[in-house]
Amino acid sequence: MSKAVAGLDGKLRCAWCATAPEFLSYHDTEWGFPVHEDVRLFEKLVLEGFQSGLSWRTILNKRENFRKAFHGFDFHRVARFTQKDVERLLKDEGIIRHRGKIEAAIHNAKCAREMVEREGSLAAFFWRYEPKAANLAKPQTLTTSAESIALSKDLKKLGWKFVGPTTMFALMQAMGLINDHVEDCVIRAQVAKVRKAHGKKS
Repeated sequence: MSKAVAGLDGKLRCAWCATAPEFLSYHDTEWGFPVHEDVRLFEKLVLEGFQSGLSWRTILNKRENFRKAFHGFDFHRVARFTQKDVERLLKDEGIIRHRGKIEAAIHNAKCAREMVEREGSLAAFFWRYEPKAANLAKPQTLTTSAESIALSKDLKKLGWKFVGPTTMFALMQAMGLINDHVEDCVIRAQVAKVRKAHGKKS
């Protein structure tokens, strides 16, 4: 959806946030706001991976269960998970019990730990793929971009899993590498203000 709709408060917002009750708070307080904290970046990356083939509503409703199961997405702890932890998670009805995605999350935690050792932080790496303002398309009209394709390719070279171009574009939208709120959305200006305070490009 690339249009805005009026909420109960009369303010215009991205149409997708009106499709489920739990989306409003997520839209207004999280989606698109710049994220620089490594644990939050890792959480978003893991959850976007789990979303593959599913709806974001399913993931959002289970997010607190995911946080508990993955120790708050502390990737240093997750990187130490063993096969016993995989079996534990496969029995956890509060999360998505998909062996491939669970194993990928643990594997990516190890990759994240290595990246921090090499780059200083996850943020230092991911924010290199922030698109230039001139490359930005009309909000919510793309599912991939040159930058998400490049990010996906580079992560795969480093061994990361479940990091396809579409998943990485969703990550970039969610963590604020781009401000993809539609033009009339009341939150777009708030995101732009936060981005400006962080010296971002758009």
